Amino acid sequence: MDSFIVVQTPKHSPKQLVLFFHGVGSNAQDLIPVAEQFARALPSALLVSVDAPQPSDFGAGRQWFSVAGVTEDSRPARVEAAMPAFQSTVQAWQASAGVTAEQTILVGFSQGAIMSLESTQRPLVLAGQVISFAGRFAAPPKVLPAQTTINLIHGEADPVIASSHSIAAASQLLTLGARVSVDTVAGIGHGIDKQMLAIALSKLVASDIAIRQ
Repeated sequence: MDSFIVVQTPKHSPKQLVLFFHGVGSNAQDLIPVAEQFARALPSALLVSVDAPQPSDFGAGRQWFSVAGVTEDSRPARVEAAMPAFQSTVQAWQASAGVTAEQTILVGFSQGAIMSLESTQRPLVLAGQVISFAGRFAAPPKVLPAQTTINLIHGEADPVIASSHSIAAASQLLTLGARVSVDTVAGIGHGIDKQMLAIALSKLVASDIAIRQ
């Protein structure tokens, strides 16, 4: 496991594992305020904010894959190359916490959301739920994530990753028969505001994988 910040350790054996993945040029510390809100909602869960493994090309923070010169054509290959490390990180935390994929929630922002979403397109099931803030799939989803609920949350004024990516992905996933929701918030750019966070927490309450505390 790479660098990380444990936000909450429950008194007893964790009933859930929630992993937070930051955006490019950021670090685990940046998602602590978000993780703390999840901690209040899930007191029996182990919550960890994870640093991406590579130094960012921008000279500060971390990254899962380089975005220097990235295009629609090159992005999928970069995500594919980064996926084994991402999968290993999730599995290592599951082993440490003693939980299954069904008991795992992946929460990603921007590049962290890309990695979390794209993991649902691989044969290895990593999570029962993925919550994407301001994210997207590297390529339109083609595989039904039968064991994973996906919640897409996006600011409508996002200049970095357009909210249309989340809307299109939700449509495609619904066509595949997935459990998916999409919520867009007017006037919000590339970030997570209180309304977006409230939406995410409401999905935990409504989710059929949520474990009663």
